[in-house]
Amino acid sequence: MNTITHDLETLRDWLRYAVSRFGEAGLAFGHGTTNAYDEAAYLLLHALHLPLDRLEPFFDARLTQAERTQVAQLLERRIDRRVPAAYLTHEAWLGDFRFYVDERVLIPRSFIAELLPDGLAPYVGDAPNVATVLDLCTGSGCLAILLASAYPAADVDAVDVATDALAVAQRNVADYGLADRINLIRSDLFANLAGKSYDLVISNPPYVTSVAMAALPAEYRHEPRLALAGGEDGLDAVRTILEQAPRFLHPGGTLVVEVGHNRPGVELAFPKLSLVWLETATDADSVFLVKREDLIAGR
Repeated sequence: MNTITHDLETLRDWLRYAVSRFGEAGLAFGHGTTNAYDEAAYLLLHALHLPLDRLEPFFDARLTQAERTQVAQLLERRIDRRVPAAYLTHEAWLGDFRFYVDERVLIPRSFIAELLPDGLAPYVGDAPNVATVLDLCTGSGCLAILLASAYPAADVDAVDVATDALAVAQRNVADYGLADRINLIRSDLFANLAGKSYDLVISNPPYVTSVAMAALPAEYRHEPRLALAGGEDGLDAVRTILEQAPRFLHPGGTLVVEVGHNRPGVELAFPKLSLVWLETATDADSVFLVKREDLIAGR
């Protein structure tokens, strides 16, 4: 490490070095970035307390010896232990929203997040008329916080079976000053929600198949298995959600579920359901929407 910290002087030097090392090590990406350059730039800017959207003005800035040592240690953890960048920096972003994360929760990434700024129009009523919302499998609380932003008149219940995850969610809810609007509940899906009903239920549940779990890159194995593994066909939680959701939706209520690459499996398992597959800027096969009445009719 001493030779490295001596030879690499500028931010440009360290960026080149990091990208080369990431490529050499065959790192996997997908936790906020999709390639070695973007991940290296993010880690360097974060470590040096620089604006995350301003790389070029600092390219030729020289790092102090203390900064070089700090950056070298950070890159070593990313390379040698395959720790995802979000766990190294304890932050993750969904759009303009920043969240605290650690290895107690899945690193936030969701196509549902792309749909919420528009309030799921035209399928869900006007935002001021949405009064009750449920986020199943809330993890870090990220989608619950986005729901509170999208539906400013709504009370939001955020559910997770993992106590550790709810502790992280509590921190994020407090950071956004939403403790009076977001109610965190420990529950295995709907199990502890007797007597409650909602205008909108969303979920990004575990949906990774057994085969895919066995093939996950090392980075993804740092995440809680409970938040990823969806059983043999990836649909264990989805089946329970579809079966029980009608009892927890108001008449005319809406269910939105993210299933990753599992659209073929969903359509095969539930051929009678009238599902609407929602399009985002980059995807059209990962999130479905279904009305309460269609859930009942499709049984």
